[in-house]
Amino acid sequence: MAAPDPAVAAVRTAVRRFLDRHPVTGSVAVACSGGADSLALAAATVHCGRKRGLAVHGLVVDHQLQPGSAGVAARAADQLRELGVRASVLTVEVTGPGGPEAAARRARYAALRAARPEHALVLLGHTEDDQAETVLLGLGRGSGPRSIAGMAELDPPWGRPLLGLSRATTAAACAALGLDTWTDPHNLDPAYTRVRLRQEVLPLLEDVLRGGVAAALARTAAQLREDSQALDQLAADLLGQARDGDGLAVGALKAAPAALRRRVLRSWLLGAGVSELTDAHLRSVDALVADWRGQGGVAVPGGLVAGRAHDRLVLDRSL
Repeated sequence: MAAPDPAVAAVRTAVRRFLDRHPVTGSVAVACSGGADSLALAAATVHCGRKRGLAVHGLVVDHQLQPGSAGVAARAADQLRELGVRASVLTVEVTGPGGPEAAARRARYAALRAARPEHALVLLGHTEDDQAETVLLGLGRGSGPRSIAGMAELDPPWGRPLLGLSRATTAAACAALGLDTWTDPHNLDPAYTRVRLRQEVLPLLEDVLRGGVAAALARTAAQLREDSQALDQLAADLLGQARDGDGLAVGALKAAPAALRRRVLRSWLLGAGVSELTDAHLRSVDALVADWRGQGGVAVPGGLVAGRAHDRLVLDRSL
C-alpha cells in the first residue's frame, strides 16, 4: 500500500495522538462547516476511528446567514457521508447581542452541544493559525492570561486535535483526498477583526520577525494554559479554606499573592451568578481585601453588590 500524502498523514497523526491522550469510546462527533479544516479533521477521524471501533457523527450547522447556505450545508453533509460519517444538518437562528459573529458562535455551540450523541466529544477543526489569532485578540483586548492562553485542546465537550497544524496543511490534505472545500465569505470580510488579523497583521509579523510567529504564539498559549491550570488548582484549594457560608473569610485571603487571591474571588463571584465580570470589577472587589479602608460595597454585574462586613466578603442584591 502506498504511503499517504504527507499532509493527510500529518492530520491523521494529530487525530491519533489526540485520541491516545484523551481516549473515547463508542462514538465521537465532528463539527463540519464544509471548510478545509473540518473536512480534513472528519476524514482523519474516520480513518483513526475505524481502528478503535468509533462511530463518527458529523454535525453541520447552517447559520442561514448567506443565500445558498442550505446548499452549502447539504454538500458538506454529503461529503461526510461519502467519507463514512453519519451526518446531519443543524439549522439555527442567529439572534442576540454582541454582533453577528458572537451571535453565530453562540447559536452554533448550543446546537452542537444539543445534537451530539450522549456524552460524546465534539471535535472542532481549529488550527494553529486560529490559535495565533485568538492569542493576538486577547493581547489586543488586554483581557488577561486566560484569554492569551487561547483555546484548550480538550475542554469537554469540545476537542481540538489540530491546534498543532497549519491551515495550509489541512488544505493540502483535502486536495490530496479530492475533497471539495468551501470558503465562508465572512472569513474574507475585513469588517471582522479576526479577518484583518489573518490577512494583514499575522503576515506582517511573519515578515518582520522572519517567520514562525503563529507557532510561537501557539507555544505561548500552551505555556500559559499550563501555568493557569496550576494556579487554578491552588485557587480552588484556597477557596475551600476561605469559604464561610455564602461568603469568604478575609483572613484566609489577605496573605495570598494577588494573582491567586483574584482567582479565588473570580471563582466565588462567578459561582454566585455574577455575569460578564471584568478586570475592573475584580480589582475593585479585591481592594475590599487587600486595600481595606472602610469603603462601601462594589456593584458587580447581575444586580449584586460585593461588600465587607465583620471580616467577611458577602454578596447582596442591589436595591
